[in-house]
Amino acid sequence: MPRIVAHVSEWRALRASARAAGPLGFVPTMGALHPGHASLFAAARARGDQVLASVFVNPTQFDDRSDFERYPRTWERDCALMDAAGVDWVFAPSFAEMYPQGTHYTVAEDDFSRQLCGAHRPGHFTGVLTVVLKLLQIADADRAYFGEKDFQQLELIRGMASAFFLRAEIVGCPIVREPDGLAMSSRNARLTPEDRRRAPRFAAILAQAATPAAARAALAEAGFEVDYVEERGGRRFGAVRLGSVRLIDNVTR
Repeated sequence: MPRIVAHVSEWRALRASARAAGPLGFVPTMGALHPGHASLFAAARARGDQVLASVFVNPTQFDDRSDFERYPRTWERDCALMDAAGVDWVFAPSFAEMYPQGTHYTVAEDDFSRQLCGAHRPGHFTGVLTVVLKLLQIADADRAYFGEKDFQQLELIRGMASAFFLRAEIVGCPIVREPDGLAMSSRNARLTPEDRRRAPRFAAILAQAATPAAARAALAEAGFEVDYVEERGGRRFGAVRLGSVRLIDNVTR
């Protein structure tokens, strides 16, 4: 089993001794792990990294408190997946450990973070960037691995790492999909059976529609509540809702 670490001071002591054993790869998560997360652990292993994962459901990135409260917590199952994936250490801090001064200090980006998901989730990316900066500083990793399903998040983290001269290389990893095409997400577990059957149409329409406008119309006709479908830099982004569950995805164009 991976060694569980709850305190920054404990990890820093371990990091000093682990440094001699080779490079460190870091995978930050909010738990509720699935094969998409396992692919990030595998990518780190393939680079020859020792692997540190974090499990922390970060409240500051939720624009809806009820969404935070409903977020799935599956600690025992997560530990089993990380054990099978060869994760060496798991950093699982409390809120007080991560925010010793509360939420007075934050990191904000004033352009791309206000577009796409940022236009629909005020404050979300400030919460993401703040907690990721903290985690990268704590981990002191050589590389950090993030999935491309959250492509806007990945680009913002890359920009932050460059702007603040962080030492970790930010590595993007391909989207992992279910056999029916639905992008794997911890939120998928909250879909009702009927909505789960409908959900794969999201990726299919996003990829096949001739234009963003056509995609929006087709998604609405298929029963999705559409937040946006937009294109940026050769990639089409979309966000939709089925019931209380918000899904995001992106495809290259």
